[in-house]
Amino acid sequence: MSSMAIEEEKQTAANPLDEEAASAVVKELRASFVSGKTRSYQWRVSQLNGILKLITKKEREIVDALRSDLSKPELESQVYEISMLKNSCKLAIKELRKWMKPEKVKTSIAVFPASAEIVSEPLGAILVISAWNYPFLLSLDPVVGAIASGNVVVLKPSELAPATSSLLAKLLGEYMDSSCIRVVEGAVAETSALLEQKWDKICYTGNGRVGRIVMASAAKHLTPVLLELGGKSPVIVDSGINLQVACRRIIVGKWGCNNGQACISPDYIITTKDFAPKLVDSLKQELENFYGKNQLESKDLSRIVNPHHFARLTKLLDEDKVSGKIVHGGETDKTNLRIAPTILLDVPQDSLIMSEEIFGPLLPILTVEKMADSFDLINSGTKPLAAYLFTNKKKLKEHFVNTVSAGGLVVNDTTIHLAVPSLPFGGVGESGMGAYHGKFSFDAFSHKKAVVYRGFFGDASIRYPPYTKGKLRILKALISGGISGIIRALFGWPKA
Repeated sequence: MSSMAIEEEKQTAANPLDEEAASAVVKELRASFVSGKTRSYQWRVSQLNGILKLITKKEREIVDALRSDLSKPELESQVYEISMLKNSCKLAIKELRKWMKPEKVKTSIAVFPASAEIVSEPLGAILVISAWNYPFLLSLDPVVGAIASGNVVVLKPSELAPATSSLLAKLLGEYMDSSCIRVVEGAVAETSALLEQKWDKICYTGNGRVGRIVMASAAKHLTPVLLELGGKSPVIVDSGINLQVACRRIIVGKWGCNNGQACISPDYIITTKDFAPKLVDSLKQELENFYGKNQLESKDLSRIVNPHHFARLTKLLDEDKVSGKIVHGGETDKTNLRIAPTILLDVPQDSLIMSEEIFGPLLPILTVEKMADSFDLINSGTKPLAAYLFTNKKKLKEHFVNTVSAGGLVVNDTTIHLAVPSLPFGGVGESGMGAYHGKFSFDAFSHKKAVVYRGFFGDASIRYPPYTKGKLRILKALISGGISGIIRALFGWPKA
């Protein structure tokens, strides 16, 4: 048994959670929610400030945990996990009063005199099941939204990132209101016990296989779900661009994001047959500039998370129809769970590497005769979480936006849409459902309650029995909303 597996076993044994214990946790949290304490602005802000405080005071411990779990470079930990979570908290604190304020809406003449508004109310008890690849950010970012919306929360961190999971349990216990926010560690048994409970929403980040299990469990209680999954995110590369800049942006989105172990990392490239050699040469050069000649030993690349995923990735490389397509990299270090940045050219579309999300440092390049063919290639598969295009052609950009269905699109860069808080982040089809980030996080964990206010003035008899043809005529005109129709109905004039 590997040392990681032993740690996971120890962790699970130390924190057993069966269905009875899970039920007790949910019952305690619901009691806190029913008491109304989470609904106040003051409570919500205090908890968001608690997250900010723990990030600031425990920054070094967070970086160390991420290095332990993934050998994640400190820059990636600081920029993509710590700083992004800080920004998420700060935005929620700044905008919370505005988000909580009821939204006034217009009413129709059919209910005159009346006013109406949309009130955002918390859903109740939220279960957040997070992923191992960005175990700090993807654990707490949904929690920020759930807290801002006034909910109680159970966070289930990934057991595949045990150091971060343990740290989250410790820090949330110290800095957060434990009567409303809990961390449950463990593996499959604990997750299953939690999924048997009745929740008001479940947020899961991970793969489609487990996403289906989560959705099936939620269906038993008619619980809504927010699923952040993944898919094969394509990059279309046109000619006539600044190739060096494009390659740098592809590399940082692929290997600079947890060594390809990110849901929005470029999964494969599509370019023309004529342009492919130039693209490969440029990628090779920039990879060497970034990671040196012996890229397998670079300290700026994360390792593969565990032996299972290492074996999965090497299996993709070892397939007969793929192994001869490697044009850069391909070196592996099983002992240290490292795989060098690897580029493959003209892999068959029926190969294993093209049939599933890669989620690692392997980057196939597919070639087409003309750029327009790339859109058909993308649309022939399932809808990805992200899609990227590099071009200077206006018509190609427009065609890309109008034709490709994905969770998010970026033109002339990769992955940066994740850092724009005014944009929703989420998938479509098999890449997920629902979205969060910024105001979208608040909305994701709120119920939009419709409210109408009326007085006792202006009570019209036409809505009450006995029903007559005249009342029917006037009511139909009122519901249709046309002023001329209402006047005609009142005077009994025929329709125009």
